[in-house]
Amino acid sequence: MSSYIYFEDDGVKYLESTKKEYVDLCLCFCGIEVCKSSHSFGPAIREQYIIHYILDGKGIYKVGDKVYNLEKNQGFLICPGDLTYYEADNDDPWTYIWVAFNGIKSKQYLKYVNLSHENLIFESNHKELLKYYVLDMLKINRMRNCDELRLQGLLYLFLSTISDSVDYNVSENKDLSYTLYIEKSIEFINNNFANNIKVTDIANYVGLNRSYLSSLFKKSLNVSPQEFLLSVRMNKAYELLKKLELSIGDVSRSVGYIDPLTFSKTFKRYSGYSPKQYRENLYKKDL
Repeated sequence: MSSYIYFEDDGVKYLESTKKEYVDLCLCFCGIEVCKSSHSFGPAIREQYIIHYILDGKGIYKVGDKVYNLEKNQGFLICPGDLTYYEADNDDPWTYIWVAFNGIKSKQYLKYVNLSHENLIFESNHKELLKYYVLDMLKINRMRNCDELRLQGLLYLFLSTISDSVDYNVSENKDLSYTLYIEKSIEFINNNFANNIKVTDIANYVGLNRSYLSSLFKKSLNVSPQEFLLSVRMNKAYELLKKLELSIGDVSRSVGYIDPLTFSKTFKRYSGYSPKQYRENLYKKDL
C-alpha cells in the first residue's frame, strides 16, 4: 500500500502523505495549480503550516483584517489555527505551488526563513528551483525508503532556497538575528558538550567572533557562553553520577573532560562537593 495519495487533472497536481509522523519536519502535502479567474479557498482554518509560492499571475491573501495583494515571485505562509482566505485575480489569475508541513521544529525552521505570525509574506527570485523541488516531490508516490528520504530532503531544500532569498537587515531584524544565533549556539552545545569543545568552537560554528557571541549570550541569557556550557555539563554530571556503575572517570569523559582530576575540581567549584562526596550524599539520602 502506498504512503501517498496522488491526484492530477488538467490544472492541479497534488500529493499527500499518509504517514504524518511528528518528527522534526514532516511533509503533509504539496501541489501545483493553474488557477482559474477568481478561484478562491476559504475562509478556513488549516492544521498545518502551508507555504504558497506564486509562479505567475496575481491574487489576494487575507488573514484576519489584513489583506495582501501578491504577484509572481512572492509567497505567503498559512499558520495552523489562523482563519485565512485567498483568491486569484480575475484578469491575471495566479499559478502557484504549495508545500504543507508539520513537525516539532517547524517554528524553528520557519525562523530561518524569516516567516512567522508577524511576517507572513516573502519574496524569492528562485522560481525555477522552487518549482523543480515541488515537481520532484510530486513524482514520489511510492513507499521505498529511498523515496521517503528524498522527499524529506526536498522539503529541506525548498525551505533552504527560500531562506537564501531572505534579505536579513540586521537593524530591522535585530531580535530575530539574536535569537537565531543563540538557538544555534545552544543546539551546538547540547550536541557537543561531551566533546572537548571551547567557546571558540561555538563561535566558529555560528560564524561570529568570540567577543560578539559572548555579548549576545549576556544580553539574551545573562550568562556567558562558557557559563552556559559549564551548566550543561554539570547538570549532565549530576545525572550520570547517580549511576553507580559508572566510575568518576566515565562521568568525566562523558561530559567533555579528558582529565578526571580537572573534572573533579570543576564539579566541586560548581556544586560545593566533590563527585565522590556528591555520590555519598545521594547514598545517605537513599538509606
